[in-house]
This record gives sequence, C-alpha cells and structure tokens, in this order.
Amino acid sequence: MEPLNESLFDAQALEFPAALASALAPAALPGHFDELRGQATPAVPARPAAGAAPLAPMPPMLYDAAAQPPGPSQAQSQTQTQTQVLQPAPGDTPPLTPAWNAFFEQLGPGGFNDLPRRAVSLERQIRDNGVTYNVYADADGPQRPWSLDLFPLIVSPESWAQIETGVLQRTRVLDRVMADVYGPQQLLAEGLLPAALVHGHPGYLRAMHGVKPPGDTWLHIAAFDLARGPDSNWWVVSQRTQAPSGLGYLLENRLAITRQFPQAFEALQVQRLAATYSAMMDGLQRMCPAGVPPHIALLTPGPYNETYFEHAYLARYLGLTLVEGSDLTVRDQRLYLKTLQGLRPVHGLIKRLDDQFLDPLELRPDSTLGVPGLLQAIRAGNVLVANMPGSAFLESPALLGFLPGLARRLIGEKLKLPALPTWWCGERAALEAVLPQLGDCAIKPTYPGSDGQTSFDAVLGSKLSRRELDEWAGRIVREGEAHTVQSYLPLSQMPTWANDMGPGHIAPRAMLLRVFAVSDGPQSWRVLPGGLARLAGRDAQIASMQRGGSSADVWVQTHGEVDRTTLLQPHATPASLARHRAPVTSRAAENMFWLGRYTERAENAVRLARLTLNLLGSEDQSSRPLLDWLHRMALRNALVPAEAPSAPQSRRVFERALIAELGDVARGGSVGFSLRCIRQAAAAVRERLSQDTWNQIVRAEADFLRRAAEQAGEGSFATGAALRALESASTALAAMTGAQTDRMTRDDAWRLLSIGRHIERLGFLASALEAGFENGAVHEVSGFEAMVALFDSTITFHARYQQRRDVATLVDLLVLDAENPRSLAWVTQTLRGRIARLAGSAPGKLTALSYELPDPAAWTLEHLCAAGAEADYPALVQLLASCETAAYHVSDAIGTRYFTLTSESLRSVGA
Repeated sequence: MEPLNESLFDAQALEFPAALASALAPAALPGHFDELRGQATPAVPARPAAGAAPLAPMPPMLYDAAAQPPGPSQAQSQTQTQTQVLQPAPGDTPPLTPAWNAFFEQLGPGGFNDLPRRAVSLERQIRDNGVTYNVYADADGPQRPWSLDLFPLIVSPESWAQIETGVLQRTRVLDRVMADVYGPQQLLAEGLLPAALVHGHPGYLRAMHGVKPPGDTWLHIAAFDLARGPDSNWWVVSQRTQAPSGLGYLLENRLAITRQFPQAFEALQVQRLAATYSAMMDGLQRMCPAGVPPHIALLTPGPYNETYFEHAYLARYLGLTLVEGSDLTVRDQRLYLKTLQGLRPVHGLIKRLDDQFLDPLELRPDSTLGVPGLLQAIRAGNVLVANMPGSAFLESPALLGFLPGLARRLIGEKLKLPALPTWWCGERAALEAVLPQLGDCAIKPTYPGSDGQTSFDAVLGSKLSRRELDEWAGRIVREGEAHTVQSYLPLSQMPTWANDMGPGHIAPRAMLLRVFAVSDGPQSWRVLPGGLARLAGRDAQIASMQRGGSSADVWVQTHGEVDRTTLLQPHATPASLARHRAPVTSRAAENMFWLGRYTERAENAVRLARLTLNLLGSEDQSSRPLLDWLHRMALRNALVPAEAPSAPQSRRVFERALIAELGDVARGGSVGFSLRCIRQAAAAVRERLSQDTWNQIVRAEADFLRRAAEQAGEGSFATGAALRALESASTALAAMTGAQTDRMTRDDAWRLLSIGRHIERLGFLASALEAGFENGAVHEVSGFEAMVALFDSTITFHARYQQRRDVATLVDLLVLDAENPRSLAWVTQTLRGRIARLAGSAPGKLTALSYELPDPAAWTLEHLCAAGAEADYPALVQLLASCETAAYHVSDAIGTRYFTLTSESLRSVGA
C-alpha cells in the first residue's frame, strides 16, 4: 500500500501547486520508473537464494534480440536494469518532470483545492454519458461504469518518437508474417517460425490460405501493450490483432479529461486524435473493393458484450452502420445489409468479433454472432474486413521471441522497439533455460482456450509458493508447447488521484500503455498519437480492466504545431449529402418497434395499476361491475397471477397480489418487466438514442426496481409506497415519450417506434372499452369515470360534456374524436398513415397493410350507439373487437414484412 500523503488543502496549494505535488506525492515503489519525476525509484538488489542457479542466457531466436543493448549480454542487461537505477542525492526530493510541473501549474486559481470537485465532476460525466465496461455482461445485471482516473499519462515527444517508430515497424512485420503464412509459407519452410505456433494455433484459419486481401493489407488496426522499465525505455509486453479494443474508450477519456483540464491541455501542446481516425477511414474507403461511396459497417457481438459501449460510440463517431451478424447476409458471394428497404451492399467491415465466431458455415457451427458465407465473400474479394480473419495466432506471446529474426528476414531491419525476453517452452533449449527462473517470470498460455484446448490465466512466479512453482514446472515439462514464459518487468507508476481512503491525495499506480497503429492506405500505417493507459488496482501487479483496474487518458506532447483536424466536412456538396441516407437495419427496426410497444405497455400498466389501487381504496369499492372490470383488465394485462382471487371475492388479497407483482422482472406484463424490456430494446439501438434518452431509461428501471426491492425487504409493499413508485414511473415514462416524440428524427426507425406505440395503444384501449361494455361497468358512474380516467381523458371529458354521462358522450370522446390522441379513431388513423409512409407511399396514399385496419371515416355515432335487443351495443362491441384483432394482425404482418424480410417485394437486391 502506498503511503498516504498529508492533506493538500492548505494555503500553499493555491500558490505553488507544482512544488506541493513534488513534496507530497509519494514516489513510485522501489525498482519502478516514476512517471511523475522521470526516473526510477532506487531498488535494493535482491539476494539470490542459496543454491539458486544464475539467470541463464536465452537460447538463440527464443527471445527478442532487439531488446539487447550494446555491451553485456541480454540476460545480464535485463538484470542490471532492475538493480542499477538512477540514485537521487541523499535527502533530496526529486523534482517533477517539466511536463508534470507545467500540468500542475496550469490547475488554475483553485489549485489543488479544486481537484476534489473535478474528480466528482468527472465521475458524474462518465455516469451521465453512460460509459460502461461490462466485465461480466448480464442481461439482468447492472452495467459497470467505466473507470477513469483524473490525471492523464503525459508522454514526452522523445519517448513518443521511440514508441511511434517501433510500433510502425512491428506492424509492418506482423502484416508481412500474415501475408506469408496465408501465402507461400516460406517462414515455416525456413524454420524461422515454428509450425506449432501457426498450424497448431486455434486462431489459424486454413480457409484463408491463398486469399489476397484488398490493398495487399492484412492488418488495419493493431494494438500493442507497452511497459516502461526502470531504465526509462519502453518494452512490448503483448500485441492484439484480432479485434483490439480501446479505440472508442480512449476517445471518451480524451473528451472527459480535457474538459477537466483545458488550460493544461493547451499549454502542454498535446497532439489531437481526429486526424488519425479520419486517415483510417479514408484508407479503408480507398481499399474497399467496390462502391462509390463504399458502405462500411462495424460488426459487434451485441449489447451484452463487455465493450458494447465502445462499439456504439465508435460507430457514431466514425459515421458507420453498427450491425450484428443477424443484420447481414451473403448472396452470390457478396455481403449485404438487411434494411427496411431491402438488401444494401456492404463493401467494408470493421469487426469487433473474434474470428472463430465470424462464419458458422466454416468456423464454429454453434455461432449465432456471425454471418453464414462471410469467408466465401472474403475469398471472392468482394468485401474488405478489418482486420482480415486469421490474425489470432499473432497474439500468442510465444511469437514475440521470434519477431527479431522475422523482421530481419521480411523487411531487412532490426527491431527498434524491444519486447520483454520471452521463452516458448515448445523448444527444448528454451525449456531448460527458463525452468530455473520461473520464480522471476510470468507464465502465460501459448494458445487461448478453445474447443479441445485447455488454457489458463497468466500467473506471476513471484506470487507462487515453492510447491506451486514445482507444480507449474511439472506442467510445463509435460505440455511445453502450451506454455510461454516471459520476464517480469516492474511496471512504471504514474500519479493518480485517489479519494477512496479519506481526503483526496496523489497515489502512484502501475501502468500499462496500449497504443494503436491504423492503416491509412495500402501497406501504409500511422500510430494514433495517444492511447489507453490501463492502471493496476491497489497492490496489484497486473494492469487489467477485468481485474478491477482503471484507465487514464494519454497526452502525447509535440514540439511542432498541433494538428487540429476534425471529422467535420465543411466542403461537402448538397448532392453528396442527398445521396447519403443512413440505413435502418431490420434488427434495429425491430428493436425500435418493440421499444415503442414496451414504452406504451409500461404506461398502460402503470396507469391501470394506479387506477386500480386508487379505486380499491375509494368509496366506489362496493361496485361489483367495477371490481369485476378491474379484475378482468388486471388478468388480461398480467398484472396479477391467474390463481389470485378476484377483486369481488377478496379485495385486499387481490390488492396485495397486484402490489407484489409490480416489480417482478420475471413476470411478463409487470411494470418491472416492461421497464426492463424497454432498457434491453434501447440497448440494442443505443447508437440511435440521445444520451439523455438513454439515461432516462436506465434511471426509470433502476429507480422503480429499487423501490420495489426496498419494500420487499420490509416484508410488504404498502399501497402508499406502491402508488408513489408508480407515480415516479409515470413521470419517467412521460419523459421517455416526450423524447421519442420531440427529439428523434422522423425516419423509418422512428415510424416503427411510433407504429409500435400505437399498435399497443389501440389493442389496450379497445380491449378495456370492450370489457367495460361486456360487464356493464360503463353504465355505472364509478365505472364510467374509471374508463375515462384510463383513457387519460378526464379533464377533456368534463370540460366538454360537464356532468353528462351517457354512452353517446363516451363513444364520441373515446372512439370517434379525431383530435383526442387516445381515441380509437385518432390512433387508427395515425397508424394507417404511418404504415403507408413506412412503405414509401406519398402522403395521403394508403397501402394494402393500412387497409387491414378499420377506417374511422366509416364510423358514425348513430350506428355505434344503436342499442340491441338486450340493451347492449352490438355494433360498438363488434368494432372494438375488430380494432383489437386488427392491431395484433398488423403487428404480425409488419414483423414478417420488415423484420424477417420474407415479403416478396423486399427480396430484390439493389446495387
């Protein structure tokens, strides 16, 4: 545990923030590089145990030769860098680096006193922006907020030059390795690359052999995890090529942190990020095999993936269509997007899906995330995929030891950015050399876990007991190929703002830096001038977001002029704008449709539950028709279980049953269930919703379920508390409805949302009115008033008809009024028009599906109010039944036509 410094809130904090930070910020742990002060903290050399063997030299080609500096051998140099560190003069406090000195001096008038407020503001911003990282994605569980530290990692221009040069070089090498492995395979023939690390790796895809990618470029996005050693040099720890994450989170980090420190951001000459993203998109568009302009989509596993926020964020930022595998189809070796207007060609695909799930026809047959036939479309050269499938074997840590030789063979250069010394235990010499050193190294799996393969989490030898080390040694001897051993490097530590142990203070944290290389054209890459710093948790030695770590923004300084490029396109022509119309995928359309239906269903359930509870406690509770009507409606809408006694039988038991079901998310029809379904449908189309709308949805569900859980914990959900919870939910749903009505573009996705709402409204209101006439509840004053209240028309009714209560006034307002948004005529007419517009008809022109709904123009008050022989209203009851039947028939027809694309009119394939 780092020592706690004194409180930073004194008068000096306002005048000398940099000096105060230097005096009070704890130094990095011994043996670690201190990012704040630009030097390593002195370490006491460890005494070798009696009888322990000295560090053995690494055999040829089993470690990164680029890591060897001039002079002593690699093994000796590695030992020296961990013990011979910069020694400050006794009694001196090392000064801050110039960059950190400037950062603290730019805190503004508030100095350190303002840091707690900024930390709270940052936390609120992350929460309000809905930034999440779902470590254990669970449809029923809460989303975990993204963890971001207040301070950025500052990288000097000199350090960045080393990183940039080395990362670009390594990306070129990895790309050429893939080209050889899926082409002539000369590296395997010459023995420069063991066949076990290629053909034996589950990520090697034989189906990709012989493929020629567009632009002869296999890798479009590559990520490298770097650690700074005590010698201040950067070392490669691992590399990610399959579907590297972080490009979206680092953007959110940048926006959040620069908002907290705008003056420091400008003063430190921090490089911007937009130009690199723009260059990446330009490069992908140029390399796409066809299409003017090409259509590029981002393939996501879906909203339950732990990094789904990033997928939606990137798609919105880059102007991409966010798609899941079910949105795509392959026809005649070409990839298409299923939209409301039919099939639209896709020319490029940025995948955030592991390769094995891409194509169930040729890879994992149980995958529901991929696209059948996708590999065939790739082999035919009809779609660009970033990255090309088959790159997973490059992520094996064992490959790091062979890259120096591969670099000399493929590009004729020596690697400039070293990797940590790495031994693949599949070779005898490496196995014998590394076994005595397990206690000082990290043990990593050579292959990831997959069908027929066993894997394990990386472990640090220093954390193992002697018995555990012996057990690991035995496993490595028995299964050498499956194990890779890597030297342990003390991670550099950067300053963080900690407020988890009382007053806020600066605390050092171990840090791993992820940087990205992206292609900007055929066989051309650039390094994003920034990155994602991952911070280890308290007392942890591994920086992992899945192990409780956090993140930090990365500020790369430049001595030159800052590139202020943005993704805005001020010179776009009106013609180009007219041609671009964001497609609405069938999946997105279906989720928007159900978002509308569940929003309306939740409103109806809340209104019915409130009305029922209020009436059960009122003076009208003696009306048997009213109680019977309430029971019927509660059963029809699943607000009470079927076995519950009816309201006329036992009013109190019925009331308790209704209250107990309100927050049951497992019971369809309950308020809690509907609110959860709203959140799930919204999560699937999050890129289409504003952040305010998303926040409203999340808060509404959480607030209602919290209230229900609190009451359940006390053994009951009292009527008063239930009504308060329902009132709060009603207010939240009204806000959602307002956002859907006034803050969304009137495209086909919105039309489907609106259609879903009105289908649900038509079915519910027609059913309620029909039940009221069937049992005669509307013929009593209490039942009459309850019906008007359920239609949310009480004020309008009394203002228009005063104290008159008869069937004619009821039918006139609730059935025929074309200006009442809850009358059946208004709902039906609106549905007919929006269904027609959805099909592309001109205003006023209806389609065949529109005619499936009754025509309000044919309804007359005289006909509907004509009483039958038994004083009933057969024409009215028949109309109500037909409205309810038509609503759900139209719902099924919309699903068939627009969501499953089985309608013959939508089978055509456009160019």
